[in-house]
Amino acid sequence: MRKKTALVAALAAATALTLSACSGDGGSDKGSNTSSVAEISAPENTKPGTVLDQPFEKPALVLTDTQGKPYDLRERTKGKPTLLFFGYTNCPDVCPMTMSNLAMAKRQLPQADQEKLQVIFVTTDPERDTPAQLAKWLPGAGDPSFTGLSGDFTKIQAAARSVGIGIDPPKKEKNGSVSSMHGAQVMAFSPKTDQGYVVYGEDTTPEAYAKDLPKLLRGEKP
Repeated sequence: MRKKTALVAALAAATALTLSACSGDGGSDKGSNTSSVAEISAPENTKPGTVLDQPFEKPALVLTDTQGKPYDLRERTKGKPTLLFFGYTNCPDVCPMTMSNLAMAKRQLPQADQEKLQVIFVTTDPERDTPAQLAKWLPGAGDPSFTGLSGDFTKIQAAARSVGIGIDPPKKEKNGSVSSMHGAQVMAFSPKTDQGYVVYGEDTTPEAYAKDLPKLLRGEKP
């Protein structure tokens, strides 16, 4: 079972973001609370994407890619349509579903547009999600072109919070399962401004992504 909560923090003032509790080892999902999380139900969003009144700056984040090389998020995706997601490979539902939905939507684009689109998966469980693990998992869960990044958890958490997405350190439960509370949103960054200006919830379908992607590729509002 996944539990939705609303992230109550100044960074999330521009939009209503949620956290999803995921158990990666088949145990019950319990999640954990921090001072920035309140136990209130998030309102249902009738639109697939929410256009932000105040876009977020792209995180200044340098991590390690699946080749074991440094990856500067701002530099490598500058001027490119970019979709950013924070998750982990042991997540049983939200993370593989999101990657699969994005992959299906991407395949509906013309080949030239597929090559422009950057999909970045940043792990929230870097201790287990090594570059090698991400390299093995991403092609099956999503698409071989997707970029997987791992590194210091503190840096990852700070980067996520800078765009209004909350994540907690993975927590080992008494039954041996590992649960992780992480924002399940996909944030779209404009190729024109390099700012995050559209947020998609975990229930966004491949069809909804496919409908919006042509505009996102041009930096337009969907």
